[in-house]
Parts: sequence; C-alpha cells; structure tokens
Amino acid sequence: MSAQSDDGQNRRERILEAATRLFAERGYDATSTRAIADAVGLNIATVAYHVGGKPELYRAVMRRTHLAQRDVVTTALEQLATCGSSGEETRAALLGFVDAYLSFCLSRPEVATLWIRRWLSDGADVTEIEHEFAGPLVAEVAGAVRAVLDRAGLGAGVDVEMLTFTIVWTAHSFGQAGIIDPAGRRVGPRDLAVLDRFRRNLHAVVTGVLDQAT
Repeated sequence: MSAQSDDGQNRRERILEAATRLFAERGYDATSTRAIADAVGLNIATVAYHVGGKPELYRAVMRRTHLAQRDVVTTALEQLATCGSSGEETRAALLGFVDAYLSFCLSRPEVATLWIRRWLSDGADVTEIEHEFAGPLVAEVAGAVRAVLDRAGLGAGVDVEMLTFTIVWTAHSFGQAGIIDPAGRRVGPRDLAVLDRFRRNLHAVVTGVLDQAT
C-alpha cells in the first residue's frame, strides 16, 4: 500500500470516528457534514471525497456499527451452538449469550445510542439500514436460539424473535439510562451493584420466558 493510499485510509477512519461520535451525541438529523469536517480539521470537499455525502457517511457509520455488533453476536452464537443438549446446559449457554451481548453494549455505548436514536426516527430518510443490517442479524439470532432450544426440548411455545428483541431493547436502554434510585438519582452500569441487579433481572426474564413456554 502506498503512503498516499495509507493516508487516505487514515483520513477515512478519522472521519468515520468523528461521525460516529457526533451522530451518537447529536443524532443524524442534527449533525451537519460541516460539523464532522470541522471535528477532524478537514473541509467538506475532502470529507465527501473520502466517504461521500451525509447519507453515505451515515450508512458507513451504521455499517461499521453493525459489523462490530455482528462479530460479537456471531462468536456468541458459535459458543451457544456447542453447548450440551440438556435443559440445564442450554439455559446456562443462553444466559452466556445474553451476558456477551450485554457486555458488548456496555463497552460500546455509541452503538446503543445510534440505534436508540434510530428507533426514535432519527435518520428516517436513510431507509435501508434495518433491511440491510438489523433484520438479517435478528433472524440469524432467532434461528440459532430456536435450534438449541429445540435440541434441548425447551421453550416450544417461545416467540424467539420477540425474546431477542426484548434482550436488545433492555440491554441498550439500561446501558444508556441505567435506573432511577429512590432518591431520584440516575445510576448507570458503572455502579457494579446496579449492574449485578440488572443482569440477574435480565436472566430471570429470559429463564422465566423459557419456563412458562416449556
């Protein structure tokens, strides 16, 4: 790779990192291409040259977000698929999958922020994001979970797709909002006692759904 192409790749990465941060902080609709260019010390023409216009930049950001999410999910699904076929082993492996996804959400808070903003119709004019990224990944998770549940004879009546969405909604929301304690203070996942309470509660939700539908 030439020094020129390496420099171009470096600029593209800097642009995407700045765009990710600003889209997460302000939302797509409230973030201008000029603000992104200013954040990396470039002009708008240079940003457009390396990434394209604002919609292309947003797609690139969401694609990077999706790939990071997919890598974690794929690894967790591979581990889930290798669990033993007993009910106890399957429950434990499914909770391990939940923990892996929760850990990802907490380590990459910008991912949850970008998706939550999108749930609130931010960037609604860029319509293919769900079709290209979210839909296929949710279907992959639901299919893999259904397979291990069937193998163990668990949860015949579980709506696995809805359970998957419940895990996603809950993990993303907790990572961003935490809880409100009795004194009215917002306490987030950095409070280890609160994080432990949340994890135990999420585990109880997942196992409760399985047990009720078995």
